[in-house]
Amino acid sequence: MPVFVYSGTNRAGARVSGERQAGSKAELQNLLRKEQISIQKLSEKGKEFALPTFGGGRVDTKDLAVFTRQFSVMIDAGLPLVQCLEILASQQENKTFQKILTDVRTSVEGGSTLSAAMRPHSKVFDDLYVNMVEAGETGGILDTILQRLSLYIEKNVKLKRAVKSAMIYPVSVLGIAGLVIFGLMWKVVPIFAQLFLGLGVDLPVPTKIVMNISNFINSIWGLLMVGGFVGTFFALRAWYATPGGRLALDALMLKLPLLGMLLKKIAVARFTRTLGTLISSGVPILEGLDITARTSGNAIIERALANVRKSVEAGRTLVDPLKECDIFPGMVTQMIGVGEQTGAMDAMLQKIADFYEDEVDAAVKDLLTAMEPLMIVVLGVTVGGIVISMYLPIFELIAKLGS
Repeated sequence: MPVFVYSGTNRAGARVSGERQAGSKAELQNLLRKEQISIQKLSEKGKEFALPTFGGGRVDTKDLAVFTRQFSVMIDAGLPLVQCLEILASQQENKTFQKILTDVRTSVEGGSTLSAAMRPHSKVFDDLYVNMVEAGETGGILDTILQRLSLYIEKNVKLKRAVKSAMIYPVSVLGIAGLVIFGLMWKVVPIFAQLFLGLGVDLPVPTKIVMNISNFINSIWGLLMVGGFVGTFFALRAWYATPGGRLALDALMLKLPLLGMLLKKIAVARFTRTLGTLISSGVPILEGLDITARTSGNAIIERALANVRKSVEAGRTLVDPLKECDIFPGMVTQMIGVGEQTGAMDAMLQKIADFYEDEVDAAVKDLLTAMEPLMIVVLGVTVGGIVISMYLPIFELIAKLGS
């Protein structure tokens, strides 16, 4: 029996790793999932090192959404499962995804269920996807489940696109502006400094400040500063990979003035959409909370949902521990409470998700509207200040010559 090396995180968020014997990788994945261990790396011992793949090794979320939508239509039309997978694999342009779908089809042909065939490919078909497919197979409503999944993935893609649009514009503008300012300080200002030195003029205070900054950038200290920034970036990345660092940085992100509120709205939209989709598909509430916590994207919210799951497991209602974690707004907990009392939890969660996705869109637009004039002012003052400080001595020299 082969030995597998695994690493991941348990329900509390702590890192776990070890070696286990199992008949296959899929069998060990099922075993670890029952122990509530989220797998990050799993490989057969002696085969841990593989040649790196360059490009084309990733399956985009949009490809997954299109596949799920087409799959649901084919199943609804009455096509056999193996034939659906064969057609979709042959039409797939992404070679990695094509290989995965071919492996899934081979496993299904060999007598495996669709969910069990998908489970080993966790980078494409995550816990949420596989559990919903399993619920659809058990209830005989696979086409309906796949339709819900495609809708969920499409909504998730839309939400991610909204967040990216909020970040790409300011980051790109500030990045280009930073390069321009660095170029001015590195190459242009020293030319003016040599000119002023040859003329022997008295330099105004703003010019002296800009020239001192330029000298610092061109000295060894400037290189050390750049190295320090790069080192800090990689140190923060390494720290974020640890449970304590992830908790600290995620907590800090939620407390930021404008971005923190946007991140909370995104977290609420993702939580309600994921849990609502799982419950409506027949996944048990405890398993749904476990999957929702792992897909939350924030360690603070993940820990809060893990505590909510423990409370529900102990016999409490869902709404009370949600109120106690002090993350979700009052309107959300009230609507979930109404959903619990009326037995329409899934419908209520979907309505909350729709509302907060609209809120995210509005918040992104407001954030961009507020940042645009602020960035223009900051860049105008910085670049304009450098240019004016370089021309001030020339203006003074012209004034002296004129007098």
